[in-house]
Amino acid sequence: MRVLPIQPIPFFANKDKAFWRLQTAGWAGAMLLRTMSMIANNQPLTSLVLVLIQTITGFSISLVLSVIYRGLITRRPIITWGMTAVILAFAVCLHAFIDAWVWSLWRTDSDASFTQLFLGVLYIDATLLGAWSALYYAINFYLQVEEQNDQLIALENQATSAQLAMLRYQLNPHFLFNTLNSISTLVLLKQTEPANAMLSRLSSFLRYTLVNKPSARVTVAQEVETLKLYLDIERMRFEERLRTTFTIDEATQKCLLPSLLLQPLVENAIKYAVSPQESGAEITIATQLIGSRLRITVSDTGPGLQSATTDNRLSGMTYDGGEPVSTGVGLSNIRDRLAQAYGGDHRFETIEPVEGGFAVLIEIPSERREDPAQDLAHSPRVPMAFAR
Repeated sequence: MRVLPIQPIPFFANKDKAFWRLQTAGWAGAMLLRTMSMIANNQPLTSLVLVLIQTITGFSISLVLSVIYRGLITRRPIITWGMTAVILAFAVCLHAFIDAWVWSLWRTDSDASFTQLFLGVLYIDATLLGAWSALYYAINFYLQVEEQNDQLIALENQATSAQLAMLRYQLNPHFLFNTLNSISTLVLLKQTEPANAMLSRLSSFLRYTLVNKPSARVTVAQEVETLKLYLDIERMRFEERLRTTFTIDEATQKCLLPSLLLQPLVENAIKYAVSPQESGAEITIATQLIGSRLRITVSDTGPGLQSATTDNRLSGMTYDGGEPVSTGVGLSNIRDRLAQAYGGDHRFETIEPVEGGFAVLIEIPSERREDPAQDLAHSPRVPMAFAR
């Protein structure tokens, strides 16, 4: 039988409830201490009525102080502490005056004057109300710091999410333009079946990119499935010039990685390896486990770094009429996403193999999703007629 998890509720989750709990517990404790003191001094049990009245008086005065302090805590420090000192002194004198007056009415046989009774209870009342005031300000200042810290964390999370969204949604506009142009050409040639297949794959791919959150993690199997969907679209343009090989280690199928991490790398390879060569190129996507690390390699058989577009490939910039144009698929994009997701706990390298070509190597911590049901939620919805 599965045990339902119990989520602890923070004590200050409800400030009003926390205040009344502390208020009741604090004055109940003060009443207990005064009662024990009277019993230790062999005072008659009827004196407990005086203790009860003193506790009610302190309880009531502290409620008034809480209302006043709530307005003072947001003021400038000199006003807050100056007004607090004056109000606290008045509250202590009022508390001591009431206690001394009640004591004089109750103990008519006492030889002590009212002044002596007043001075006698003044120290105790000053200690209680002073401690109460100090705790009130300390707790509220602590809660203010916590709220500001929570707001700062929320703003940092929003900034991180926004940056991840910006990085992940930087799809190359040329990919969309070329794909739509290809679909238009197929329609003009009345090749409706290939056009419909290409349009369905494009819509499935775009739906996947937009539905998943920028910070989502998907399994290697899901990422490969999405990548194949993207390659099916590109293959209809490049045909036999675009050749792909997937070497996916079975042990890595359920490992997690940021969604759409590999698509820009493959798009980069198509742009700089397949497109400029008459014979095209072969793109290889490989994954393997190295200890507790997931290693991903995307390589191609293109011209590598021995071409005039080397700097463009590394920076993700092209030039149209002499003006720089961002393609959105620069390797710096992937590097930034990895830094956002893993901090310094990742490896990102560009390699020029001895046999030629170009390769990108990524190593990240090996993580696995515990809930298999989430795999379906992140999988691209590909029409069965066009699934490969």
